[in-house]
Amino acid sequence: MNRKSTFGVVLTLAALTLGACATVSRVGSLNPIHGKAKRHAVVHTNRIPVIGLNDQLKVSDALKGQDFFLPEPATLTDWPLPGGTPAQSIEHVDAAPTFTVAWRRSVGAPSSRRKHVTAPPIVAGGRIYVMDGGAEVSAHDAVTGAQIWRANLTPKSKRDHEGWGGGVAFADGKVYASSGFREVVQLDAATGVIGWRDRTDAPVHAAPTVSGGRVYVVDVNDELLAYDAATGIQAWTYQALTEPARILAASSPAVDNDTVVASFASGELVALRAANGTELWNASLSKASRTNALSEIRDIAGRPVVYKSDVFAVSHSDVFAAVDLRTGVPRWTLPVSAITTPWAAGDVVYVVDQAGEVICAARDSGQVYWIRDLNDGLKKKQRAYWSSPILASGRLITLSSHGEALALNPKTGATLKSLKLGSGFLIGPMAAGSMVYAMTDTAQLIAIR
Repeated sequence: MNRKSTFGVVLTLAALTLGACATVSRVGSLNPIHGKAKRHAVVHTNRIPVIGLNDQLKVSDALKGQDFFLPEPATLTDWPLPGGTPAQSIEHVDAAPTFTVAWRRSVGAPSSRRKHVTAPPIVAGGRIYVMDGGAEVSAHDAVTGAQIWRANLTPKSKRDHEGWGGGVAFADGKVYASSGFREVVQLDAATGVIGWRDRTDAPVHAAPTVSGGRVYVVDVNDELLAYDAATGIQAWTYQALTEPARILAASSPAVDNDTVVASFASGELVALRAANGTELWNASLSKASRTNALSEIRDIAGRPVVYKSDVFAVSHSDVFAAVDLRTGVPRWTLPVSAITTPWAAGDVVYVVDQAGEVICAARDSGQVYWIRDLNDGLKKKQRAYWSSPILASGRLITLSSHGEALALNPKTGATLKSLKLGSGFLIGPMAAGSMVYAMTDTAQLIAIR
């Protein structure tokens, strides 16, 4: 897929509106009794007050040029979940200090008209686990990229001939995979042999989260499913508000002790009790007034991040919020529209918005330290989509749909280094050992040392 078509996919992900194709539209009751478990009724309590329609994001005069605390980088041997930990939160990883390409490997089917590479790589026990655009999961040596095993999760039924999306997670010697083919699967991490598989009612476009012996996935019908990790038996389900328009990217839940935080296409951010799915609070990250078709898409496509008793999440509907994990009460909101995952570290939280602006905000107040427009000076057709960031070895790293890896100064936003990697990216980078890993839309896995 060339650069122009790559950005076309991004626009497709971000611009689907009412009446879209069947892969993104959904019909159903809010609380049907169906399948293996009773779904919980939706109770809307403690919802976040919306921000003003005309609010504009700007750097705080009080914070302009001020320093702030960032933790020192720490070595990580494993990155077993899409966000690194069940809380989807890693502060500062020690990786890729020289910021040069170590190797690249083709790992399967690339993005095309009917397939999309959307699964973040994970690392555990010296192996990288990836899913390509055709729902094939493979294991690779983390040092060389050499393939160790490969498992095709495409069902035999001809009914599901298009099943892009999903992802992988690791826990206790097992790999857990979800897919657009309406399945959740457990595989042996050493061999790729399937342990159990369960059919879901709707496709799953995001990777699972595994924590405390349970596997959590959200399907495109805005239903959160909780499985027993050992047996594959559904423990409970939760049905959020269904939404007729959504982003084709999707979110994985965050887990902190006994609390699961999930985000949905309805713009709902919901906290649930991990043991039984009981709703603890429900917040809506969307504006009360929306002015065009695109703003009607309220999806929270990035992962919610739990960090120091707050939940950070951003919606397509122009709300970036810090929410108290215990009560669901907002600490602050900012007018930011994004489909990326925030990154919290020390005194600040970073987010990359739809326009390609990197925003550094104070974690406690939401006041903005700096904003860096990565598409500044470019014509509309030249602008790139920029991925969720990570903080590695004193650099804030983000990837572009034009095939560039950019390392920024996390204190100022100034460019420190850039790499031209050829193929475009829709997935943010991750890190383990001494490497930062990136997955291109052509299904190339790239290791940056």
